Amino acid sequence: MGETGTGGCIFCEIVAGRAPAHRIDENERALAILDTQPFAEGHVLVLSKRHEPWWDDLTEAEAADLFALAHRAARRMRGRLAPELVTLYARGRRIPHTHLFLVPTRSGDVLDRHFNELEKIQERSPELETLRSAEARGRAARRLRRD
Repeated sequence: MGETGTGGCIFCEIVAGRAPAHRIDENERALAILDTQPFAEGHVLVLSKRHEPWWDDLTEAEAADLFALAHRAARRMRGRLAPELVTLYARGRRIPHTHLFLVPTRSGDVLDRHFNELEKIQERSPELETLRSAEARGRAARRLRRD
């Protein structure tokens, strides 16, 4: 647990206790900390304790702990910060170590505006038009269904 042999990874350093962080909660395979560049008060990052760039490459147990901790932290946010919703998304490009963003979100705030703009792109972009047809969605469904 908590393998941190990847030189230069700030999240590995935090997991190992060698770098400072505002720790919120943890379980066997995941750690929740406050983001140092928050979108909102209480913006939390939930980190895998093992260095793995992509969340879908975690073991089932690691993924279960990651999402269980995210669930627990989101419920606490809702109870104590009273947002309209807690936005959850996974990223990993800037810091290639699995982490989930949990952001307490309210109508009209910066993240709400961002996702509203993404929805407009999703619904109206001519570039995405070919993906919207029933035929295209059927093709994708066939490729993704469990055999």
